[in-house]
Amino acid sequence: MKQVGRELGVRYVLEGSVRKAGQRVRVAAQLIDATTGAHLWADRFDGSLEDVFDLQDEVASSVAGVIEPALQAAETVRSAGRLTNDLTAYDLYLRAYEMFFSSAQQIPEALRLLERAIARDPHYGPALAWAAVCCHRMCTDRSSTDPEMDSRKGADFGRRALQAAGDDPGTLANAALALSYFGEDLGTMIALVDRALVLNPSFARGWYIGGILRLFAGQPDQAIECGEASLRLSPRGKFGQVFSVIGAGLLFSRRFDEALPKLLLATQDDPSFPIAHRYLAACYAHMGRLDEAREVVTRLRAITPVVMPRATPFRNPEHRELLLSGLRRAAGESG
Repeated sequence: MKQVGRELGVRYVLEGSVRKAGQRVRVAAQLIDATTGAHLWADRFDGSLEDVFDLQDEVASSVAGVIEPALQAAETVRSAGRLTNDLTAYDLYLRAYEMFFSSAQQIPEALRLLERAIARDPHYGPALAWAAVCCHRMCTDRSSTDPEMDSRKGADFGRRALQAAGDDPGTLANAALALSYFGEDLGTMIALVDRALVLNPSFARGWYIGGILRLFAGQPDQAIECGEASLRLSPRGKFGQVFSVIGAGLLFSRRFDEALPKLLLATQDDPSFPIAHRYLAACYAHMGRLDEAREVVTRLRAITPVVMPRATPFRNPEHRELLLSGLRRAAGESG
């Protein structure tokens, strides 16, 4: 693989094989770092010759969904290990990307890195979009020291990202997520995410963002479908709180027993993510399990002093009240 990489002038190689036994077909694929020989991802797909075209579609969709996040993670590691003070905008962007997903506490530093990247290239669409998402998260988590300023900055970054986006699905979807929170027309933002998914149907984060916007729009069933599509495309990728989206959709549908395990997974996946804790506390409260609800609120207060969220992104008043009434019960019982 190292020789292949050198001859082709590439850093990564996708290798695969097809084996047939009777009427059964097995396709194996693996993504390899050609500079080190390390395997970044591997999987296999089984099907019958009679359904070979369906199998082909499954392989194409799955591989396309995995390659982007796997390469993003590999490039992030590579960039973080480079010892230099003369970082390019892309290096800054990758470092910020890694910080964003490491911990909510690192999001302000991720934003600073992205602002440095934007200073180097004011038309760098991915950096602009992720800067908008950072502002969105800081306002959502209530970790911002100046929410009004960060809201203005986030909206400005998001609009500039759309101007620079072209046909880049990631920039379109991330900008739409942030702008939907900062007050832009929700239907328009959903249309932007739908366009991103037409451009790349295997974009797992795009499906995740589509789920969030469907929650905002009061469409819990569609939000659940989007979250499940994201998980199918990249079951090991860390794109944010996919389980939180699915759990919230079940919560708003009053399917509390089904929502609970999803929300527990969401809080375990990222203990610093306050939104998942709020959903979980409300779910416990509506189930009448107030002791567990109090425990979740205690953990939430260790993350942020704000228990009651800004619920205005949720356009459905019944959904807003379901979340807030659950949190009132949980917080009231905890004193």
